[in-house]
Amino acid sequence: MNQPVRVLITNDDGIASPGLHALAAAAAEAGLSVVVAAPAAESSGSSSSITAVENDGMISIEQRQLEGLDDIDAYAVHGAPAFITMIATHGAFGPPPDLVLSGVNRGANVGRAILHSGTVGAALTAGVNDGRGMAVSLDTGLNPDAFHWDVAARLAMGLLPFLRELEAGSVLNLNVPNKAGPGLPEYRTATLTRFGIVQTTLAERGQHHVRLAIADTTEEPDPDSDAALLAAGFATVTEIKPVTGRALPGLPAALGG
Repeated sequence: MNQPVRVLITNDDGIASPGLHALAAAAAEAGLSVVVAAPAAESSGSSSSITAVENDGMISIEQRQLEGLDDIDAYAVHGAPAFITMIATHGAFGPPPDLVLSGVNRGANVGRAILHSGTVGAALTAGVNDGRGMAVSLDTGLNPDAFHWDVAARLAMGLLPFLRELEAGSVLNLNVPNKAGPGLPEYRTATLTRFGIVQTTLAERGQHHVRLAIADTTEEPDPDSDAALLAAGFATVTEIKPVTGRALPGLPAALGG
């Protein structure tokens, strides 16, 4: 008899995030074997960091009961999302997961700026460890009137058969418009735009300090990019690669032999 697909649900917004709970509920409803392990506190911007808070060489993990998810094992971990994925692959929360779903993140993760996202970092770490991962984000903006977590979660479930057919190490990045029906947004495959939703700028430089500011991006995105298609109301899907390398055949000649 086939065993159900085992899925780790994690995020960078923390164990209390409603987006995390929505994704876990959708995965359980789809018949997957679900375990939730997420940071005890918000870890946004942690990228693929594998940092954790140690006490005498031990990292604290607390079992939690999530409202409405009584049958799902859930853990709050005092570590970054990528760290959680890494230890999950080594059996920290039971059998290693077949899939890692990271999200649903509050805010879009588009463009090359996803390098810095803890949500994406957790999914990429699954790929580095020869698993399959998906980062799921909801384009909420700064002050939304409502959060349609269920829409993002349902679209993530719709991509799972496709993700499972991809080779080991594959990672998808899904961004979903924050809007309700009728119907679900259509999927569109997308490239990464050169920038993110917002850009960090240097607002002030003193003798012993710097001050940063966040500004809206002014560049026009390529029409096939995730930023442009998401703004047009589509759910964007991009395959992203974990760390790769390539040979440099021209290097010996450049160095004079």
